[in-house]
Amino acid sequence: MMEIGQGEFGIESFRETLQRHELRLCRDRTSALQVNVGLKCDLTCGHCHLECGPHRDETMDGATMEAVIDCARRFRFDSIDVTGGAPELVPGIERLITALAALTPRLIVRSNLVALNEGRGAELSELYRDLKAVLVASLPATNSSQTEAQRGAGVWERSMQALRRLNGLGYGLPGGTLQLDLVSNPVGAFLPAPQRQAEKKFRSDLQRKHGITFHGLYTFANVPLGRFRSFLERSGNLQGYLEKLAAGFNPCTVQGLMCRSQLSVDWRGRLHDCDFNLAAGIAYGGEAALLSELAELPEPGTPVAVGDHCYACTVGSGFT
Repeated sequence: MMEIGQGEFGIESFRETLQRHELRLCRDRTSALQVNVGLKCDLTCGHCHLECGPHRDETMDGATMEAVIDCARRFRFDSIDVTGGAPELVPGIERLITALAALTPRLIVRSNLVALNEGRGAELSELYRDLKAVLVASLPATNSSQTEAQRGAGVWERSMQALRRLNGLGYGLPGGTLQLDLVSNPVGAFLPAPQRQAEKKFRSDLQRKHGITFHGLYTFANVPLGRFRSFLERSGNLQGYLEKLAAGFNPCTVQGLMCRSQLSVDWRGRLHDCDFNLAAGIAYGGEAALLSELAELPEPGTPVAVGDHCYACTVGSGFT
């Protein structure tokens, strides 16, 4: 498959940038499994690289969940990361996360927060607590206008309600063992603020204005795929944004990239190097492969498939 953005606007390809810095993006020991359970979501976020939303019906079925559980049983990953879409909207998700929690010392669930307020969300948040799952929650900003510009009207207050409830369950408390981390992506076609600076502001604003606490904050650049790429094209910002990403390439991030130690599986059971390659349609190993057919984990030194969207993972502090 042609690299995403290859040759566009005269920007050096990501592969060429690696070569110029005498770097290779290869696998280390595969210690993590990321499980994308589908594209169904209750939000239509402007930065989404997968174009998830209420109109999508792609979700992981029971047979694929069993294949994921079997894989986790065979390989015993150090961590398993469940993402989507909104995992809370997937039928049978309770069975999956309960089984996975027993097979890994670190189960991570990524949530948009809003899904925890509706439907089965309240019960699932209690299940997360009982399983001692690490929660990674998306929150673009510490004010309502920026948050709702990215995620839709009414999202701000529902996000605050969810965070207060999680604090009430013991998540995110200072010195507590139930880990709650936040993730902030920029609202527009610009790069994120430095992570340490942003975390200080988030911690101060959420505690002072809303009485909310959390453990850590990650700031990540938006990846020019899916709905965010469509926004860049419509707004005439695609070239400028790609140039910013390429100019901000930080060679020090390559060693710690998540794709070096994780394997990603989608709702159909297909394998990828990461969730962004999943969105770009780039299969693990260059051709369609199923988790159920995986006989062994990738050997250290195995090349990671790359595209120009990888610039978003190597700008600033990187996607580690």
